[in-house]
Amino acid sequence: MKVTEKDVTYVADLANLELTDQERQNLAKELSSILDYIELLDQLDTVNVPPMAQTSDRLASPEKTAGEKFAYARRDDALRPSLPHQDAMKNAPGSDGDFFKVPKVIER
Repeated sequence: MKVTEKDVTYVADLANLELTDQERQNLAKELSSILDYIELLDQLDTVNVPPMAQTSDRLASPEKTAGEKFAYARRDDALRPSLPHQDAMKNAPGSDGDFFKVPKVIER
């Protein structure tokens, strides 16, 4: 697949990035190269490759089943008290009483 400088310019504008002509050319080449590699990977036969939930089981216990191996990475979803709203607002450098006020950072 060929990524054009027009494509790079479009994405750079969305990300609010200013690129030089040379940077645009380089990015177009690099992104095209990445997409070419992905197309190559798409040609691999993965029919007999089992899906993975994790890319590494180096921390998992080998004697456990697939569903149990990564139990260490999960925690119960428990309701806990949070910081009271008024206390959070006390630390705000600016507030309208309900919300934090922050300076505008995106200009267009």
